[in-house]
Amino acid sequence: MDYRSSKSQRTLPQTAFLSHNQPDADLDSGMPTITQPTKPKGKNKNKILKYTAATADRHKLYQLSVQNVESEIDFVDQTYKTLRGRHASFLREDFCGTAATTCEWLSRRESNRGVGVDLDGPTLEWGREHNISKLEGDGASRITLLQEDVRDPGQEAIGADIVLAMNFSYWIFQKRDEIRAYFKSVLDSLDDDGLFICDFYGGSEAMVEQEETRKVNKHFTYIWDQHKYNPVTGEMDCKIHFKFPDGSMMMDAFEYTWRLWTLPEIREILTEAGFEDVTVYWEGTDPDDEEEGNGEFTPTTEGEADLAFICYIVSQKKKRD
Repeated sequence: MDYRSSKSQRTLPQTAFLSHNQPDADLDSGMPTITQPTKPKGKNKNKILKYTAATADRHKLYQLSVQNVESEIDFVDQTYKTLRGRHASFLREDFCGTAATTCEWLSRRESNRGVGVDLDGPTLEWGREHNISKLEGDGASRITLLQEDVRDPGQEAIGADIVLAMNFSYWIFQKRDEIRAYFKSVLDSLDDDGLFICDFYGGSEAMVEQEETRKVNKHFTYIWDQHKYNPVTGEMDCKIHFKFPDGSMMMDAFEYTWRLWTLPEIREILTEAGFEDVTVYWEGTDPDDEEEGNGEFTPTTEGEADLAFICYIVSQKKKRD
């Protein structure tokens, strides 16, 4: 199961890069392993390739293969407007990585502003150079990147209309007390009308040690590696690799150590943290193909027992009528 894809093969995010976002250390110092290309033959002998393992930028590959910031911000923007009757303006992106999602948020309205929080300095700098620098107008002046722990990001991160924790980044907290403390810190930092929105993946295939391969385009292939899973503790090790037309591979481009939480657990802990309403938004089914999703997520108390699924969890600090 590719954890970035639901039954509709919806590609998610994080939405911003999930580096090795450990709470107490910068673990993005490791570099991927580069395997050598195979010897070109025939018509490919003199072909100039756009990407190879030696020349490709792993952050760019991640954004091309994993993230879909447009559809994600569509959901976030519309959900807030539906629940609050107005547009949000201040978004905070926890575990923001390259801040691609925040940049998309800024592009929607000139009144929007954003804060990105991540521990990894080099990844934040990549985002400044490759994403923030490309914002139009005064966009760059409306975003602040903070190299801080998401549990205590500082005064500039207080008062957001929306806090995001996407691509299952919050699973880095493997103990109930740890993840509850993070949720409580988000609750305390939100505006009174604020929403905390995170995504979640599950299904029986989430526990299977396997690799899934997906050709992104003619230039490279994405490999999701559910490398190891411990059913006793729920701890899992996952990796992302990239393969190129010349046969070379970028192994361990990104690595994650998480706990595979269950959806009821996360809902319960969010409630324990103090959120007044915790609602799951489930993807609908394509009327022409019951194996495919329709890309539309609606609130529900009952989901389908899919082998693999992705959903959103929307938590209101204070429930409004």
